[in-house]
Amino acid sequence: MLTVAPPPPPDADEIAHGARVAAALRARIAAGNGWMPFREFMETALYAPGLGYYVTTRALFGAAGDFVTAPELSPLFAACLANGVAGVLAKTDGGDIVEFGAGSGVLAVELLPALQRLGAEVARYRIVEPSPVLAARQRERIDRDPRLADLRDRFEWLEAAPARQWQGVAIANEVVDALPVDRFRVTAGGCEAIGVIEAGDAFAFAPGAADAALAAAVALLQGALPVPMPAGYVSELRPGQRGWLAGAAQGLSRGAILVVDYGLPRAQYYHPSRDGGTLCGFRRHRRVADALADPGLQDLTAWVDYSALAEDGLACGLVMGGFATQAHYLLDTGIERELARLAGSAGDAARRALKQDAATLLLPGEMGERFKAMVLAREICGPFPGFGFRDLAVSL
Repeated sequence: MLTVAPPPPPDADEIAHGARVAAALRARIAAGNGWMPFREFMETALYAPGLGYYVTTRALFGAAGDFVTAPELSPLFAACLANGVAGVLAKTDGGDIVEFGAGSGVLAVELLPALQRLGAEVARYRIVEPSPVLAARQRERIDRDPRLADLRDRFEWLEAAPARQWQGVAIANEVVDALPVDRFRVTAGGCEAIGVIEAGDAFAFAPGAADAALAAAVALLQGALPVPMPAGYVSELRPGQRGWLAGAAQGLSRGAILVVDYGLPRAQYYHPSRDGGTLCGFRRHRRVADALADPGLQDLTAWVDYSALAEDGLACGLVMGGFATQAHYLLDTGIERELARLAGSAGDAARRALKQDAATLLLPGEMGERFKAMVLAREICGPFPGFGFRDLAVSL
């Protein structure tokens, strides 16, 4: 039987930080008469000012962190993304790039020079980053990269999505999966919420009454599924997704939002075989099944329901312009060509690494099928680069 080694134990600083996060969570649980919705637990553990996972000084990304995103893995990802984004910017006669949750800044560092090389008209590269710690790391990375010496004045940091009108392309790479989710269990009469209680020195899941919004959302979900979820079925949904997308799109007058994340169409997400949902943690490159363990010290994530994202886009005045696996998106935006270009000036070891990176980005058992790409457009029409190889919109 294949076993996965647990992540290394936290060090003294991490233990102290985890204790502060746990104290904040216990206070919220006490204020809720001993129970709190899981979405509040996730919101606090990830984003609470001065406490949350994404606002601490710990290393989060890359080999020294907890997980590796596609831009961290290889410059191939940004090179292909640049080809796709340039095609959209051609439809808007240029404009801004707005990147949500830029992480370490590696995508921005790779993407803007690639767009310049392609002749795309980029007025500003705007990073929406509510975490002051991550924003500082992004500035530092951009400042020290010699490729950006003549481009640094294009960068701008925002704490929230731009509200004033702009045109261009917004990018959300591995952002939606970290938006807080509600956990629920289907019952014979509807559903119950699965929240969080104290359990000695730790936390545990416990049932509670579903509020009106959760009950209505699960009922709507049941009606949209070809095979309804049976009684006892446990999963999650993302109540703040539409609000996030509305905010992201509020100032976009003409252009598109590109979302890349792991996820599934609704019928596959809530298939009877997927009982238990997709919620998990990540710490030191290990998947952690217990999402309540070590709050503030591990990433929390759940897959994206892309059918819901397409519906939310429509509600926000956006048109679904394409949906594809990451493999198909990268193939259509020229990963084979980019691999040949980058390998041509690399040594033997670097060429082998690039080929391995391409396999990781493309293969079904790696990132190729688990990750999907979706473009949501406003006032421009397709076809859009990335979705000509195989558009899976019919599966939504």
